[in-house]
Amino acid sequence: MLSSSTSTLRLHQPTRPHRRHPPAPAAGGTTHLAPSRRWRGHPPAAPLRARPQRIRALDAAQPFDYESRAAGLLEERQRLKIAIVGFGNFGQFLARTFARQGHTLLAHSRTDHSALAATLGASFFTDPHDLCECHPDVVLLATSILSAEAVLRSLPVHRLRRNTLFVDVLSVKEFPRNLLLSSLPPDFDVICTHPMFGPESARDGWDGLPFVFDKVRVGDCPARRSRAEAFLNIFEREGCRMVEMSCAEHDAHAAETQFLTHTVGRMLAMLELQSTPINTKGYETLLRLVDNTCSDSFDLYNGLFMYNKNSTELLNRLEWAMDSVKKKLFDGLHDVLRKQLFEGSAQAPNTSNVRK
Repeated sequence: MLSSSTSTLRLHQPTRPHRRHPPAPAAGGTTHLAPSRRWRGHPPAAPLRARPQRIRALDAAQPFDYESRAAGLLEERQRLKIAIVGFGNFGQFLARTFARQGHTLLAHSRTDHSALAATLGASFFTDPHDLCECHPDVVLLATSILSAEAVLRSLPVHRLRRNTLFVDVLSVKEFPRNLLLSSLPPDFDVICTHPMFGPESARDGWDGLPFVFDKVRVGDCPARRSRAEAFLNIFEREGCRMVEMSCAEHDAHAAETQFLTHTVGRMLAMLELQSTPINTKGYETLLRLVDNTCSDSFDLYNGLFMYNKNSTELLNRLEWAMDSVKKKLFDGLHDVLRKQLFEGSAQAPNTSNVRK
């Protein structure tokens, strides 16, 4: 009885709709449909086909995130192949940030810096022909001011693409502007820049530091304009204060902000100033000025003088200012001495103690 009851329960247990199977065909190949079931209330809904889920939130994880994909494509377009010509102290300083932002780096210099370039993921070339055959998007001239012309003329620019972007980072601007315009083919783009900082002053980052640039010649083509903006965006992403200024205006300001600073620092260095137990804040500022200016090569300082036409005038003004201060000091001293001499001579000499 127990076994029979159990069998009856199993026979009357309703089968789940999604597991229903079509009845097996009877002998002879004819299929007989079972009589339809009668249900109380509404009949069960037909099983729905599975539909793909649509995620409405933009920031949710999606099978294909169009927003992040578009952002990735934009960032990839802004990645440049940059050839740094002059891979010295300042060139290496810039290369570290370029590499961190994901740009492809090539390097060339008279001195073999291949080992250091490898640590930054840069390809180093001793032969400028090999460098130019890599067809960089940007050629960055980071030589000293004094050697810029010789290095530029040694580059086989005919091996570059005919609309390559040339950028300089020299501390003077009218000289490289004229040099690039006169030496490069007319289809080449030119941007003159001056990062107003270096390894010492930017050891904690570039945020808030001035970056001066002049888009001297950029072709009227979306791709060339986009390339120029992509290069400038390197410095903007680091938080630099972007200052667009003509090369002539830059040199007029730089004679005071840079050449004067280096001149005063080197004059103080000649005094061999030393720290004392009673340093004032102002004196410590002067000691730091000596350290900052003298850490740069004399070639840099000499270039600031030779290739900025405003520097000679500034030296004359500095000499006049020094003479004016000295004159004011000695005029005051002479006034005191005159009073002592002439006021003292107006009185009769005291002869009461003189022996007869």
